[in-house]
Amino acid sequence: MPVHYEIDGHVVTITLDRPDALNAVSTAMAQAIADATAELAADGSLRVVVLSSSSPRAFCVGADLKERNRLSDDELRRHRPVARSAYNGVLELPVPTVAAVHGYALGGGCELALACDLVVADETAVFGLPEVSVGVIPGGGGTQLLARRVGRGRAADLVFTARRADAGEAYRLGLADRLVPAGNDRAAAFEIATAIGRNSPVGIRNAKKAMRLGLDVPLAAGLEIEDACWRATAFSGDRTEGVAAFNEKRDPDWPGE
Repeated sequence: MPVHYEIDGHVVTITLDRPDALNAVSTAMAQAIADATAELAADGSLRVVVLSSSSPRAFCVGADLKERNRLSDDELRRHRPVARSAYNGVLELPVPTVAAVHGYALGGGCELALACDLVVADETAVFGLPEVSVGVIPGGGGTQLLARRVGRGRAADLVFTARRADAGEAYRLGLADRLVPAGNDRAAAFEIATAIGRNSPVGIRNAKKAMRLGLDVPLAAGLEIEDACWRATAFSGDRTEGVAAFNEKRDPDWPGE
């Protein structure tokens, strides 16, 4: 399978596993990402997800252009919903997501990272959205997610020039949230995910929901979204347990309800 996942405690690690092609996203791989994320999204016990790669050279180099070169226009139209379901599947996971990036994260690979809440990049990481150089545009959320992360002007620079940004520049721009030594991306991402997973399952889901839904609305509307998510958390079993555990000086045993 080009994609698989494993569970370690409260952390689920999804691994892109097509190393011979540097994880180029074929139709089969896109479908596998969509299937894995749909299965995980339906799991109410899910707390946090790490998105990683088995390739030593790349996180993901984007669309499989060898496959694309063989597709007719009609075949490409049929491929489009599958591709969108893959990127949307990562974006719409209801729990925090952490991308562990090393090597090339280009095109759709960069977009998979952007679809995550946090991006951990090691010093070998290279990000880019080169689509306009081959006659298309970013279609996995890149034009929208990058601008929201780094601002319109900086996103325009990267998208319009199709240039690449090394790990240091990506960190300075805000494309990457953590910069770690080479080879440490997965361990660092797992450490962050483990810290997230210790917290209230209801809290982290509702915090993510509030941030996602509130991002693109006026502040007053965003505060109403936050209030609704606060109420959904404050009157849950997790709040009762969290407050009790704090006062009793013990670790909480989250009911997750």
